[in-house]
Parts: sequence; C-alpha cells; structure tokens
Amino acid sequence: MAKFDHHVHTSKHSPDSVIDPHELIERAKAVGLDGVVITEHDYQWKRDELADLAAFGVKRGIKVFSGAEVSAREGHFLVYGLPDLEEVPPGVSVKEILSSVRAHKGAIVAAHPFRWDQDFEAIVRENGPAFDALELVSNNVTSQTRALTERLLKKHTMGRTGSSDGHEPEIVGCYFTEFPEPINTMADFVNALKARSGRPGNRRGGPLTSGPVVLEDSM
Repeated sequence: MAKFDHHVHTSKHSPDSVIDPHELIERAKAVGLDGVVITEHDYQWKRDELADLAAFGVKRGIKVFSGAEVSAREGHFLVYGLPDLEEVPPGVSVKEILSSVRAHKGAIVAAHPFRWDQDFEAIVRENGPAFDALELVSNNVTSQTRALTERLLKKHTMGRTGSSDGHEPEIVGCYFTEFPEPINTMADFVNALKARSGRPGNRRGGPLTSGPVVLEDSM
C-alpha cells in the first residue's frame, strides 16, 4: 500500500505557495504519507534539482517525484511522466495536453473539476472520458463541485483521486490517493494511475473542504 499526495505546490516554483520543499517532506512524513508528487504551476522540476530533494526524502522514507499543473485554456490539468513541458505551455488546449500525454505514455488527472464554473461536462463531451482520473477531493474541491464530479463519474468510467492541492504546510496530506501496489518510481505512479487502482482517502483531523471520503479506511 502507498499513500501519495500528488497535487502539491512549493515556494520554490509556485509563487502562491508558502511550503518550503524540505518542509514538504517533513510534513509528509509527519502525516503518514509514503510519497509526494510536486505539481508546480506550469513548471516541472528538472532532474538534477529534484534529485537533491528526492535524496532528502529517502532519508525520511518519503518518495518524491515531480509532475506539473498545466494551465490550459479550459482549466487546470495535472500531468505526470512527461519529459518536459515544451509541448504543453500555459494556454494550451486540453486536446493538445491529451495528445502529448498519450505520446509520452504519461498520465493526466483533471484538477478540481467544475471549479470557477468550469463546464467540465462539455470538456468530456468534446474529448471523451479520456482522463486517467478526476480529482474527486482536494482543498480546492467544494461539496458542490464534488457532487458534480461524482455525478459525471457515474456516467463515464474514469478514475478518481484525492490530493491536498496544498499551498500551506498544514494542508499537506489532508486528502491523498492510496494505491494497493508499492510505488517506487514515477513509472510506477503513472502505471497505477492509468490502471485506476488508486482510491481517494482523507486524513483524520485534517481540513476537509470536500468533506470526508471513507473515514474508517482513512488515516
């Protein structure tokens, strides 16, 4: 089993975050996570800079990977497993993101669907149920947008995830995705998302903007 918070921002590359990268690792350890995937706004950590942080994570028993939160014309989308973001700059279309993710055998999760009056049903009508998962719960998912996402998932088969969308340390791990298999590499993480083997959970006592998931199965 592996619990990952895979939508989180740091102060190093996301100006709206106050989480120091090393503090992120310490916080992840403290709240019982097994790993984090840093998803800065339109930035993916370079391999060498991530290596130093990942080494720090190993000492704390935390896996550390990097994806990105891409600001598309239609909303925000979490991408994992791309070599870089050259094909998916800010303002790209969802169609172009999906094409790039497929070409590189990566994974894509829709961040906080329906937020800011996003017509996510129209996105699915245009592109099909092409997302590896929809973010069912996070600090930026309300009970109202969660209900809309749940309704959509009843009509279309896609995975569902939980993450903090953390910009402050206390938010880290409030929601997470739990995978039944071990996650040791980014390839493992991408494959688990594509297999839709994860399920969202929440941390007891954490801020739960989206409401609880299944408390008896959560931390």
